[in-house]
Amino acid sequence: MTGERHLQWHVRKIARWIAASEHTVAFTGAGISTDSGIPDFRGPEGVWTRRDAGLPAPRWRVPPGEVAPNASHLSLFELQRLGKLRFLVTQNTDNLHRRSGISPEFLAELHGNGQLMRCQGCDRLFTRQEVGWDTGRWGPGYRTQKPVPGQPQCANCGGRLISSVVNFGDPLPERVLMLADHHARRCDLMLVLGSSLMVQPAASLVGLALRSGARVVLVNRGKTPYDRAVTLRVWTGIGEVIPPAVEKVKGALGEQSNMP
Repeated sequence: MTGERHLQWHVRKIARWIAASEHTVAFTGAGISTDSGIPDFRGPEGVWTRRDAGLPAPRWRVPPGEVAPNASHLSLFELQRLGKLRFLVTQNTDNLHRRSGISPEFLAELHGNGQLMRCQGCDRLFTRQEVGWDTGRWGPGYRTQKPVPGQPQCANCGGRLISSVVNFGDPLPERVLMLADHHARRCDLMLVLGSSLMVQPAASLVGLALRSGARVVLVNRGKTPYDRAVTLRVWTGIGEVIPPAVEKVKGALGEQSNMP
């Protein structure tokens, strides 16, 4: 089978599985955002790959202010709109899933969101604009940084506001992790897109889905610890597989395309 025929075979199989699924969950890593111009971490030109080789960090292909959701982000939103995507778990902090239209109540941002602040007292989330957070004056507001006099406080309880981004050594938000765990146990299909599955406890959700009897599709260019365990392993870019698969699902459901 040629490379193109093999790719189309994968697209058709994934589309059939999505159409037949009752509870699809997507699990995304940095690889889903590379088509938006954001470098990944462990790819050939990833942040950690270049760091370990003694090289400077990779350059973004577009200015940070011009980054936008790509076709793969929008395809997942289409699946949610169709009622086929029940939940989305992401390791990304780039806010692109929210910008694509994914409803926050169906989204677990395990490692936080670079655009959101979290109250340490009541755990509520706010945008930087809502609380008037000036990063030039108060910095990113990471948990390990000392509070700066005059920085905004939570309007709900008066607690300290910190960046919702989970840095190394920070605990994952318990409620978010519980939601992700719940859906990993309940899903009958998990789409794992663009994650090296090296960071725990996030990666353990894939094993949880497999042990619960779900089909797991893994799309990633680089190797992962789950390559031999998953139901279907696809070694290509996410944009080559997921958008065309979603279009086939829409065709099977008699839907008109809303994608650009």
